[in-house]
Amino acid sequence: MQKSTHQHSKVVIVGTGMVGMSYAYALTTKGTAREIGLIDRNQARAEGEAMDLNHGLPFVKPVDIQAGGYELCRDAQIVVIAAGASQKQGETRLDLTKRNVRIVEEIVPKIMAFNPDPIILMVSNPVDILTYVALKISGLRPERVISSGTVLDTMRFRYLISRHYNIDSRNVHGYVIGEHGDSEVLVWSRVNIAGISLMDWCRACSKSIHPHKQQIEDNVRDAAYHIIEKKDATYYAIALAMNRITEAIFLNQQSVLTVGTLMQGEYGIKDVCLSLPCTVGSGGVSHVFSNPLADNEEKALRDSARILRENLASVGY
Repeated sequence: MQKSTHQHSKVVIVGTGMVGMSYAYALTTKGTAREIGLIDRNQARAEGEAMDLNHGLPFVKPVDIQAGGYELCRDAQIVVIAAGASQKQGETRLDLTKRNVRIVEEIVPKIMAFNPDPIILMVSNPVDILTYVALKISGLRPERVISSGTVLDTMRFRYLISRHYNIDSRNVHGYVIGEHGDSEVLVWSRVNIAGISLMDWCRACSKSIHPHKQQIEDNVRDAAYHIIEKKDATYYAIALAMNRITEAIFLNQQSVLTVGTLMQGEYGIKDVCLSLPCTVGSGGVSHVFSNPLADNEEKALRDSARILRENLASVGY
């Protein structure tokens, strides 16, 4: 295992909207990074956000927080792209495609001009499409261009199962794979609770989950729509998911997370970015797992990849 890079950990965030700044706040309060750079086309906003965070430094671990231009990307291990148009009520993530592709096409060359080998971590939506665009424009190795993928969807899945059984969500293991969006796949066949298969757990506690499966699926898949309807945007939970990915990189944890990455033949899928369980460490993604799925799950995953490929083609990729 490689040596941790935590002592000189630097993150640059492009985009100081609610997602970018919730992430910056999480980094600050959890002490994940020693340097944080904030970039926004509205430089005054980035400066104000940096000032606000800096005023809280007496309460947290030491961290250097600066606002500026793309020169901040120099020496950053991770550059996070959180810029772009936000998802509106009634709008799918894929509706954002054309607008946000153009923004990423503008941002990535500016990052690369100051840093030839960062890990680019995408959070802007539609995240799978934009990750592929960033990969192609940057010329970086696939393992170094990743996204938040379905890390948050996976946590929602585990949380809802934990509520059903009234058990600590940290003891629930299961994954959401594919697109971070409407075609994502909940892998029921691999769910276990404390190492016990879901079917065996149901038998042991005499409480079946089968009548509630569809409701759980709907709540996982549509969570963002419901939150946007109620409060216009989602940002706290995704910020914590991003912090978890960042921690895995800086501490070289080789954690298994469902980040988005380039498919290179997994389940017969190529040349599209989507989420599967991956080991994440200081170099980005070091391994992509493609263990057997139930037949219906594998078909749904291929369908998800097809939808993403069609959307990529619609914007010239």
